Amino acid sequence: MDNNNKLVLIKLLHSAIWIFFNVVIFYLLYAVIVNRIDIWVWICLGLIIFEGFILLVFKSMCPITLVARKYSDSQKDNFDIYLPNWLAKYNKLIYTFIVLVAVVILIYQLMFNK
Repeated sequence: MDNNNKLVLIKLLHSAIWIFFNVVIFYLLYAVIVNRIDIWVWICLGLIIFEGFILLVFKSMCPITLVARKYSDSQKDNFDIYLPNWLAKYNKLIYTFIVLVAVVILIYQLMFNK
């Protein structure tokens, strides 16, 4: 398999993981807004914390990006994922903000609506 095909497979995997975490994050946001605090909320938080730990260990870099770097010398932010470049560039900032909003709402729901 040549480097281009390997990069395509990495991009597909990275994109699938990105979609998975979108489901996790938006379920969390939905659940706390409608005050449906169930086991899935805590699983979502655990997954998000785990992802944050991985990013912390790899100095804010996704390990998949490090693997993809072996097969591309592109300087674009989306060289390793099927996302628009602007979204790949600001991905961590956007989703960190959404998660923080969800956590604030979760705290509010736990304190005032149980």
